Amino acid sequence: MTVAIVTDSCSDITQEEARKHGITVVPAWVRFGDHLFRDGVDIGPDEFYHRITTGQVHPQTSAPSPGEFVEVYEKLARYYKEIVSIHVTRRHSVTYGSAILAKDIVERDIKGCRIEVVDSEALTMWQGLVVYAAKRAADVGATLHQIVDKAHETMIRTRGLGLLDTLSYAVKGGRLGRVVAAAELFLSLKPLLTIRQGEVKTAGFIRKHEKGVEKLRALISNSEQVEDLAIVHGTMPEEAESLVSYAQSVHPDIKPRLVRLGPAIGTHGGPKTLIVVVNHGKTE
Repeated sequence: MTVAIVTDSCSDITQEEARKHGITVVPAWVRFGDHLFRDGVDIGPDEFYHRITTGQVHPQTSAPSPGEFVEVYEKLARYYKEIVSIHVTRRHSVTYGSAILAKDIVERDIKGCRIEVVDSEALTMWQGLVVYAAKRAADVGATLHQIVDKAHETMIRTRGLGLLDTLSYAVKGGRLGRVVAAAELFLSLKPLLTIRQGEVKTAGFIRKHEKGVEKLRALISNSEQVEDLAIVHGTMPEEAESLVSYAQSVHPDIKPRLVRLGPAIGTHGGPKTLIVVVNHGKTE
């Protein structure tokens, strides 16, 4: 019997994709004022981006509770004795901590159940590609510890770059300081972001959107031995599809993933976000 793979919606793996691949996604929560939604279940990208671009209330996000993870683990434990649960970086969310608490409860209550919780040190498709790699390992019969090792190897091999139109959404969501945002506004710059040791960091600023897209294309063209590649966007389908076509021309053996930035991460990135994430076939 294969090992069950669990993640959270900050991975931007949709419920539909999760069902297709046999992955369980635990949704984060998104709140607009008095209205509470499960990310990717009660609210999807189309409604979400309409709300944040036309409404007056900026959303807030919260992690799944330990109780929600307990419910998921207990259901899976009916069919699986082993579970690998891969989650958004603990530097920006308490999701990992919720999963750890749930692991302790379920392993205590269900004899023989083993759960490994992994901090992906990432989010959106940085996290998602780690989950997909773990699932591929599980599907070919890898053991619990081999799957965890594969997840950590993929974390090391994965590189990404995000182009934001503005940092204002990240500041509203409490993810970046106002001093950085003020500099962006004063200088009319657009931020490039990456992830280092589990923390979102600025990777530079550019004046024109087109220059940022060139940086994304350069990440694609400079990547070698690519195993998996994702293009993520909020409300920029044409530019995202153009990047997919470019990636296919550079890496014809790879089918790039075209992914929407979901509500949980879109709260902080904003609608005009473009991201490229690459899983290299070798450790750099």
